[in-house]
Amino acid sequence: MPLIVFQEIIDLLIMVGVIGFIFKDVLQPRVSVADYDPLKDFRKKTSFFSDGFKNAAIVAAPAIALHELGHKISAISFGLEATFHAAYTWLGIGLLLKVIGAPFIFFVPGFVSYSGAVVEPLARALIAFSGPAVNLLLFLFATASIKRRWFKSKYLPILVLTKQINLFLFIFNMLPFGFFDGAHVLQSLMQAF
Repeated sequence: MPLIVFQEIIDLLIMVGVIGFIFKDVLQPRVSVADYDPLKDFRKKTSFFSDGFKNAAIVAAPAIALHELGHKISAISFGLEATFHAAYTWLGIGLLLKVIGAPFIFFVPGFVSYSGAVVEPLARALIAFSGPAVNLLLFLFATASIKRRWFKSKYLPILVLTKQINLFLFIFNMLPFGFFDGAHVLQSLMQAF
């Protein structure tokens, strides 16, 4: 089975576009009061592909896409067939909440389905944990990059956003209830032991 098929690429592109739109206002670059020029801001043409959209596409979308890729690679490593799907209904809910100006937006952008051989509980736990583990690794990488100054200072805002969103995704996905990854990890570990 190939690592990624054409339909998964389409789903990823749609998911990245929707995430970019939903988070475009949240991930705007911050300008200090001293650097703010109202005339420059007034003259700047606004477009769908604003700086906020680019930041969301650079930070939020990869954090979510790599999370799902972690699940997929983990499932494949256990000999299963795994497929990424954009969660179109949930993406629609996220878009609707964004358009109506909801104060809190909750949606599930995508998921990985897997099938094949019977999966042992410990393997299921590892597959469920592999997505949040990717977010944890991205958080640790961004944190180390900031502390050790591995990149130029112009990349600092992107690194800070990467650190924040991946820590949020790790903690949020590891909640041990509902359909979160943490619930699947806990249930699978309880079955295994």
